[in-house]
Amino acid sequence: MRSALRSALATASLVALSQAGALARDRQKAEAPARPNLVIFLADDLGNDVPPWGDTNARAPNIAKLAAEGLAFDRAFVASPACAPSRAALLTGLMPARNGAEANQSAPRRDVRKLPSYLHDLGYEVVAFGKVSHYQQTGMYGFDHFEHDKFHDPEGVPSAIRWLKARKDRKPLAIFIGSNWPHVPWPETTEGFQPAAIALPAKTVDTPVTRDARARYYAAISRLDRELGDTLDTVDSVLGPDTFVLFSSDHGAQWPFGKWNLYDTGIRVPMIVRWRGHVVPGARTDAMVSWVDILPTLVDVAGGKPAGDIDGRSFAGALRSKVKFRGRSEIFTTHNNDGSINVYPMRSVRTDRWKYIHNLHPEYAYTTHIDQWVKRVDSGKYFPSWRKAAASDPAAKAIVDNYYRRPGEELYDLAADPQEQHNLAADPHYARVLKGLRTRLAGWRAAQKDDHAVAGKPHFEEGPIDGEPAPPAD
Repeated sequence: MRSALRSALATASLVALSQAGALARDRQKAEAPARPNLVIFLADDLGNDVPPWGDTNARAPNIAKLAAEGLAFDRAFVASPACAPSRAALLTGLMPARNGAEANQSAPRRDVRKLPSYLHDLGYEVVAFGKVSHYQQTGMYGFDHFEHDKFHDPEGVPSAIRWLKARKDRKPLAIFIGSNWPHVPWPETTEGFQPAAIALPAKTVDTPVTRDARARYYAAISRLDRELGDTLDTVDSVLGPDTFVLFSSDHGAQWPFGKWNLYDTGIRVPMIVRWRGHVVPGARTDAMVSWVDILPTLVDVAGGKPAGDIDGRSFAGALRSKVKFRGRSEIFTTHNNDGSINVYPMRSVRTDRWKYIHNLHPEYAYTTHIDQWVKRVDSGKYFPSWRKAAASDPAAKAIVDNYYRRPGEELYDLAADPQEQHNLAADPHYARVLKGLRTRLAGWRAAQKDDHAVAGKPHFEEGPIDGEPAPPAD
């Protein structure tokens, strides 16, 4: 009897200890900061030319599905509309003048702290596949592992999928995946898109070669969409459907008035966050956010405290809070040059209603790969047709003139003129608005110490109609 009693007491004691241990572990788990897996998928040269933002030309069912499952940001903006400075801003949380990557092809200073370092402090493995930084600058950012970061490397996304399926490490993961689509060169054929049936964007000269190019741009978007779909299928099966996923693009399309411009077609980009259990499916927000905000947001979501000395601000409140997230009251953007091809420094400030652009050297001719390198596949093969049309068509001439020649100041009422076609800077009715925005931009530039010399040799006149000799691929 006594032996049985002692045995029963011992068993009860062990059960109690086990229950106490389980409770302690549960309490520790509850008190520990959340460490969700993070997936950041970046498109290359994609504007808001996909169905969630109204462009019905594109066929992008996976992007549409992601938007239906997550939160779509209707007003997300990059720091600069060129690959290297835009990606450097994302990976440092700093604007170009502060991180050192101001021109395209340039890299941030080595003394600037990079995003992988912040996530390492929170216990993450941080890896990159494809075009995450500006091609082979990836190694300087401190990723634990990276692959396939060369120009238009078709193995970028597939290598990420293979790596995920083979991964055994149980540490929390932050994986950055960069597609090369829809960066030029676009697919050789329209892949089922009918050039005659598509609607062309504003400020476009309608010619047959232009329609063919635009249709192949949409074919490139479809390729991006398939890569995204394949990635999300793998993420859901390997990391689980509750993984934090962010999808965005580094700037607008390589299209006149898009990439390398501070119009919304150059700086406004798609952005979607899917995070089951946190984000309301199918939600949208018109809060203005910047790509410099992605770094502190990822740190915040990962359970860390965003740094106070960067330009970015966490928008995690838009993901969690039932209170309306207000976002930024103004968005600043910059552009300098890409070597000597598009030396045209400009700065802008955008508010809820207004866009002010300061073209620092209006005496320069605005030139880019589009009009200079028309012999290079898809850089701007269609652009000579615009210039030829301009010789006899006043509407085409106005578009081409606005491409090459710009005033020192531009002011747009985005509520009345979302396509930014009517410059109000010279209208005395808007003198007070112009002065206020000019002062705000100047104050921001002073605070940023945005006064560095711009490299590259500017152009002062249009080049030959058939462009310069084709350069090597970058």
